[in-house]
Amino acid sequence: MPKIWLAPLHGITLYHFRNCLLRHSGGIQAAIAPFLPVCPTEKLNVRKWPDINPENNKNLELVPQLMGTVPAYFEDTMKAIHDTYGYARFNWNLGCPMAPIVRKKRGCGLMPFPDEVEAVVKAATHLPFQFSVKMRLGMHSEAEGLEIIRRLNDYPLEFVVIHPRLGDRHYEGTPDLDALERFLDVCKHIVIYSGDINTVEDYQNLSQRFPQIDQWMLGRGMLRNPFLAELIEGQNKNIYCDDSQLVVKFNEFYNDLVQTLLSFRSENGVLSMLKELWHYFAFFFHLSEEQLQSLLRSQTLSEFNEKQKSLPLFSL
Repeated sequence: MPKIWLAPLHGITLYHFRNCLLRHSGGIQAAIAPFLPVCPTEKLNVRKWPDINPENNKNLELVPQLMGTVPAYFEDTMKAIHDTYGYARFNWNLGCPMAPIVRKKRGCGLMPFPDEVEAVVKAATHLPFQFSVKMRLGMHSEAEGLEIIRRLNDYPLEFVVIHPRLGDRHYEGTPDLDALERFLDVCKHIVIYSGDINTVEDYQNLSQRFPQIDQWMLGRGMLRNPFLAELIEGQNKNIYCDDSQLVVKFNEFYNDLVQTLLSFRSENGVLSMLKELWHYFAFFFHLSEEQLQSLLRSQTLSEFNEKQKSLPLFSL
């Protein structure tokens, strides 16, 4: 069976979302947490780390993710997280394509600078922890990523997660699978695939083309369909056989999620997150753009809830 990971989506796949997902959907075996910035020891604040507290992650194999560029800060942060929570595995976000991150030469913004990338990996892999990298094909060109892959081969990484797009493409177009083949030919490490697995058919096509990959990372696909991982594993195939069963299953997950969020956030905070999530949930229920926009125009959580309940899909 494939090993399925939940991807880190900043501000979304935090522990309350992960735990709710696990209560209602199977198939996810591990997750990389949304990134924490690396800091020097004197600026580290454990109170900002509830997302990786083992007490909040009792039912999931979790790998903390780090964001930054200064090798010494990686060492300080990894040691502090290990001393506080016992983690001995860490992932580095070298793939975020968002402009505010890239402008600071973080995430994908560091990929054109292989010497700086290697300096971080060299420092991190000298510590008694397992270290991995989540990356793209490059920021502007495939050559950037291939150069980094060649350098990564010299270090004992646990795995490399590859999203086969360039950073300047963000999430536009389709993944470059031909480029991924070239990366696989060069990379000596275990590769986890990430990118545009939105349906069971997507997974089947990718696994047939890349039989050497047996670990897969689901991100936005899990938001579009919270039951995608269990469907890939062949669980609960009948949930699509009856619309009423589908609505019941989604409602159980959704109601639990809303109540969970309300225990952590204000109503305005919950409303903001639900609006973001419904950009993805809309795909699950094939909402029209008009239906989605009506939902997103809600000014209060109660208004949002009433509009959501009045959608045709909830009265099947």
